[in-house]
Amino acid sequence: MKNLKILHTSYVTHDVKRIILEKPKGLVYRPGTAGHFSANVEGWEDKSRPFTFTSLSDWDELELTIKIYEENNGVTQQIGKLKNGDELILHNTFDTIKYKGHGLFLAGGTGITPFMAIFRALFLSGNIKGHALLYSNKTEQDIIYGEELHQMLGNAFQNVFTRQGVIGFKERHIDKAFLIENIGRFDLQFYVCGPKEFTQDITKALIELGADPESVEV
Repeated sequence: MKNLKILHTSYVTHDVKRIILEKPKGLVYRPGTAGHFSANVEGWEDKSRPFTFTSLSDWDELELTIKIYEENNGVTQQIGKLKNGDELILHNTFDTIKYKGHGLFLAGGTGITPFMAIFRALFLSGNIKGHALLYSNKTEQDIIYGEELHQMLGNAFQNVFTRQGVIGFKERHIDKAFLIENIGRFDLQFYVCGPKEFTQDITKALIELGADPESVEV
């Protein structure tokens, strides 16, 4: 376990917080790596939750992008209260999404976070071409890092909104019918991340439409 000082915090949406932490000496990780973190607050030190690093391994600091659930008396509520100089505890690191080559990424809400480091690494190395992202959120205000994603992916970045009242955007769910209409072929590498039901439903639909189960990374 390592206690990591918070260097900077800011909100990237109304309920998603970007937290910059000091980086442990010697920590090396690949895009898609996550850690179990807890707040260094009395009574909360052992109550950890998994969060993916949205930073790259060669950065000087660690970056986390965390949805804060203010209504719950839980870990993210405690993290949301922390300020510069406070600490998070890193308990361990582990792999989440593994990059396996060019493909289509499907994200729901904060499910974008494991993809951010992958996209950033591909963009900086000049290898972003040939990748695409379908990103589902309730409304336009819920998009995380939307400008940066558009800068990296251009027209290969498509938003999908599930709540009515967002003018100018296609308001629907990424479901089997949506996949049939918007994906011309299913012999691709797919990456899926989001809420449990989102991930399960899309993975099932992709396989039913002909995707190789070994080519669906969740």
